[in-house]
Order: sequence, then C-alpha cells, then structure tokens
Amino acid sequence: MDIASIATLFADEMKTHHGKLEGKAGEAQAAQNALESAARSVMEQHDTQRKAARTLMSHWESEASGGFEGKSAKFGDDLTVTAEASMKGAKIVSEVTGALSARHSATGGLVDEFVTKANGLIKAGFAMAGLAAPGALLKAMGEVTDLAGQYLKESSGQLKDARSEMEEAARKLRALEKDLNSDGVGDPGKAQPHKPSQGKEKGKEKGKTKPGSSSKAGKILEHARKNLGYHEGPNNRNKWGPTGQPWCAYFATSMWREAGVNIPKYGFTGDVYKWGERHHTAYDRGDIAKQARPGDAILFGTGPTWGGSEHIGIIEKVDGNKITTIEGNSSDQVMRHTYTLPRDAKKFYGGVHPK
Repeated sequence: MDIASIATLFADEMKTHHGKLEGKAGEAQAAQNALESAARSVMEQHDTQRKAARTLMSHWESEASGGFEGKSAKFGDDLTVTAEASMKGAKIVSEVTGALSARHSATGGLVDEFVTKANGLIKAGFAMAGLAAPGALLKAMGEVTDLAGQYLKESSGQLKDARSEMEEAARKLRALEKDLNSDGVGDPGKAQPHKPSQGKEKGKEKGKTKPGSSSKAGKILEHARKNLGYHEGPNNRNKWGPTGQPWCAYFATSMWREAGVNIPKYGFTGDVYKWGERHHTAYDRGDIAKQARPGDAILFGTGPTWGGSEHIGIIEKVDGNKITTIEGNSSDQVMRHTYTLPRDAKKFYGGVHPK
C-alpha cells in the first residue's frame, strides 16, 4: 500500500488553500504591474505636455498667453496627482503581493510538514498491525485525522488573514479614488467644485464644529464603539493588524482612517504622536487637561520613543476632570476605561487631535 498517497489524501483541503493563495498572489502581481505602467505613462504624458507648452509660450506673446500658461500648469499638476495616485496604488498592491506570496509559501510548508508527520504515524501504525496489533492502525489513522484538523485550521487562518489584507488594500485603493476623481484628468465629469459654507449648517456653527455623528470625531467614536467587546484570537490574532503583534495602535489608527483621517496604519504607538507633531496636532502631558477632546488619540508612557511609548487609546468623553477612553488590545480586547486627572496624568505623555 502506498503510505504517501494515504497521507496526501488528508492534505487535499490544505492544497486547495495553497492553490487559492497562489492565484490571488498572481492577480495582485498583475494589478501592481498595471498600476506601475499607468503611472509611467501619465508621467511621460506630463513631460510631453510640459515641453509642448514651453515651446508654445516661447513663440507666443499676447494678453491670452498668461491664462494659457496658468491652465497648462494646472493640467500638469493634475497629471502629477494622477501619476502619484497610481504609484500609491501600486505600492498598496505590492504590499498585498508580498503578503500573499509569503502566505502561499507558508501553506506550502504546512502541507509538506503535515505529509511528513502523517507518513510517520501511518508507517508506525502499519508496523504495529504487522505485529498482530490491528488496533494500532486505527489509532494511527485517528492521530492523522487529528493532525490534519490542526494543520487545516492553520492553513484556513492563512487564507482568512489573506482575505483581510486584500479587503484592507481594497479600502485603501477606494480612498485613492478621491484623488483621481478630483484631478480633472482621469474622469473630469466627476470633479466637483468646493462650495463655501453659508452661515450655519445642521450640526455646525460658524467657526466651530459641534460634536455629532456628522463630525470626524463622531465617526471615529461610532466605529470604535461598534468594536467594544471584541476579543483577540490565539497569538494576538486580530482584524486590524498582523497576528503575533500588539494591536492597540493598529486599532486606533484604523478607527481614524475609517472616519476619513489621512494617517498611515501604524503598529507603534509613538509613530502616532510623531505624526501629530508633523501635522501640528500633538499636545503633551501638561496640556491634556485643556486640550483633550472626543476622538483624540491619547498616548500612554513617558514619550514617543521605543520603550517609552507603551499604549494608545481613543478618547470617547471628557467630563470635567474625567477622561473616558476606548482602547484596543486592553486585556486582549477592545475595552472602555475612565481616568481621573491629575491623579492619572502620569500614565500619559500626550495626545493627538485627528486632522
């Protein structure tokens, strides 16, 4: 009897996962190549347009030439926006391509490892059966079945995580549509002029935004509250960041991003504070009492350096000297906490307003 064939039969579903990941990795690579090619083509068009406009302007002097020069420069800027958006899209897809390739390799390794172990168990079972112990073969088959379940769970996890990564990439690519829809080049019919505010609007006063579901802070809190009670899986597995890593910063920045804040999906809490410093929205421990407001990120520790920045939460409510937060990866889940100032001020080193 072909023992290797028996062991391989148990690995059929894992092989299916392996094949699906291989196909998705190939699709992602094709999409990445297409986006990179589009970016190069647009920049070549930009160079051609710029040279043509420069040549024309060197031979044309009239009252209309100034207007033409301005429109030409605007068109060049629009082309740059399109090219940059294409390159950003290519970068997003390249990250997924790399992740899918790694997961494809991992599932291939799982199949090989399982077949090797299963072969050993079945051989041992046949050897014992040959020594007038038929129950040993049944036991070996049971052990192989249990082993297949364990490996299948891990390969299923690889496929599930790959889907999550692809969904996140799709969300990022949809966000880039705002650049492409407003550049006036790729789809000029969709470009919408900005309309200035006319006095008071619903939920707003001139010069001041009231808290509410329409505000950015309101959207941040809406997303964060929906996840209260979410609990991580084995080995820090969660739906915002990679398995095996702390995910409080991934949670906080994901809530901001879902509300429209243009911030990278950071894994290190100190990077959120540094982002706030670059965008002039960060404040330190001494200003928390007067600066903290709903939707802000609040940073735990002594500073934004490695070893100094320890944790992050989203401020849900500020009530007098009490600050209520929603925190990811708090006791392995998304939880609500309340802190009292100045008693708990030493827990934090600063905060950041969303931009």
